Amino acid sequence: MAEIHLWGALRPAAGGAPLVHVQAKTIRELFRKLEEDYPGMAPHIARGVAVSINGKIFRDSWQEPLPEGAEIYLLPRIQGG
Repeated sequence: MAEIHLWGALRPAAGGAPLVHVQAKTIRELFRKLEEDYPGMAPHIARGVAVSINGKIFRDSWQEPLPEGAEIYLLPRIQGG
């Protein structure tokens, strides 16, 4: 089970918790389960979320596996140009 750290805007959807535990094998599965368990996160996920796994940021690689015991953070996606 992965421990997911949430940025401030996502915390209200998780009852104010700074982190949640989710059973997921990939980033895509993580997003799906978060939307099921915490529907208030769905609009944030739809707008775009970056995922940090052990310090490496993923923006579009949703098939990336979530390693056991990894440090995982959800971050607001920042548009660049």
